[in-house]
Amino acid sequence: MMNALAGLAALDGKKYLNLETYRKSGVGVRTPVWFAVGPPDASTGGKRKLYVYTTADSGKAKRIRRSGIAKVAPCDARGKVTGQWFDAHAEILDAAEFRQGMKLINRKYRPLKQILDLWTRLFPAHERVMLGIRLI
Repeated sequence: MMNALAGLAALDGKKYLNLETYRKSGVGVRTPVWFAVGPPDASTGGKRKLYVYTTADSGKAKRIRRSGIAKVAPCDARGKVTGQWFDAHAEILDAAEFRQGMKLINRKYRPLKQILDLWTRLFPAHERVMLGIRLI
C-alpha cells in the first residue's frame, strides 16, 4: 500500500504518465499517455485508480487484455521518464467506468480534450476503451 501511495504522490500534478505494458515475448513497450486519478474506492480499501483511454485496437489495449501486468512512471509529453517506476495492474473497464474516467480526463485536459473529442465525432475511426490502472 505504501508503494501505491508513493506512486500517487509522484504523479500528483503531472500531465503525462509513461505506461509500460508487455508483449508475449516479455519485452516492455512504453507509451506516454494522458491520465486522471479517480476518487478513493471503498470496495478496495480506499485505493485510487488511474484512468487512461485509448483505442480498442491499440497495442497497449491488446497487451493489457492478454496480461494486466504493467508499470507506470511520470514523464513528459515525449515519454522521457521524470520519476520512479511503479508496478501496476491494468484492465479494460466497463461502460460505466468508461464514463467516469472520461469525465475526469475531460476535466483535467480541458479544452484540448474537447477539441479531440470533436475531431473523433467528425471522423470516427476507432472505438475507444478506458483502462483502469491500480498501483501495486
